[in-house]
Amino acid sequence: MSRRTAAAPPARPTTPWPWLDRGGRFSPFRLSVLIGLCCPALVLVWLLATGQMGAEPWKEATRDAGAHAIHVLLLSLFVTPLRWIADWPKALTFRRMVGLAALAYVLLHLTIYSGDLAWNLLAVVSEIATRVYLTLGFGVLVGLSVLGWTSTDGSQRRLGPKWKKIHRWVYVLAALAVLHAFLQSKSRADDAVLAAGFYLWLMGWRLLSGRWRADPWALLALSVAVFAATVGLEFVWYATASRLPAARIAEANLGFDAGIRPAQWVLLAGLSVAMIPWLRRLARRSPRPA
Repeated sequence: MSRRTAAAPPARPTTPWPWLDRGGRFSPFRLSVLIGLCCPALVLVWLLATGQMGAEPWKEATRDAGAHAIHVLLLSLFVTPLRWIADWPKALTFRRMVGLAALAYVLLHLTIYSGDLAWNLLAVVSEIATRVYLTLGFGVLVGLSVLGWTSTDGSQRRLGPKWKKIHRWVYVLAALAVLHAFLQSKSRADDAVLAAGFYLWLMGWRLLSGRWRADPWALLALSVAVFAATVGLEFVWYATASRLPAARIAEANLGFDAGIRPAQWVLLAGLSVAMIPWLRRLARRSPRPA
């Protein structure tokens, strides 16, 4: 009697390409997210290659790449709040893509910095070893590399409960990235203050209990509190790390005579996010066309 061979279990859906969903189907939405993540890098490389980055193109490109890296890293931390606030579970499907894009931008940042040092790897290593802010930045790169390496479904299955504990280190890495931005800034730390404000909002949101995470009034209160904290952080930085008039800089956040200050951008972004639950409720109540 011939043996009956058991049917092989169906293969687990994979996403070998970032524009495919978990079922292996082409996703216009994922492709749009991928293009949006790549555009800043492509523009930056094009400007550098065509000599449109000013008198010190490599230094300017290094700063821009670092700023993009922090922005994308913070964006990866915003995916979970977006899922709650907008009631949009689909947002979680591109969290890994955004996280890997943050790693790619940090690598681009290091690559352009190496170009600024004429590709002298010994000089690069020496600078990283002797300058504290560069050591911090390299530590962020190493940490994100570990998170990127273990971001696969296979690693998640193998690590089990440890996987979440490992990937929670992204909060520490983001804080170190913000500190790196402060330490490498010269007389103006606007970009670092802006990144710090967004980081404070992201961490503050995670401290909210589940029932308040999508409540517009709680989000409004969080935005105001983070605005005040960002103003205070900016004051402390300029008062301790520069000779600029910290009190006058802090006072500028009470008006718009000096343009929109970083803390004000943080407040405006927070208020905009707080509007999302209200807009979602209005959309649900609006009558549908027959």
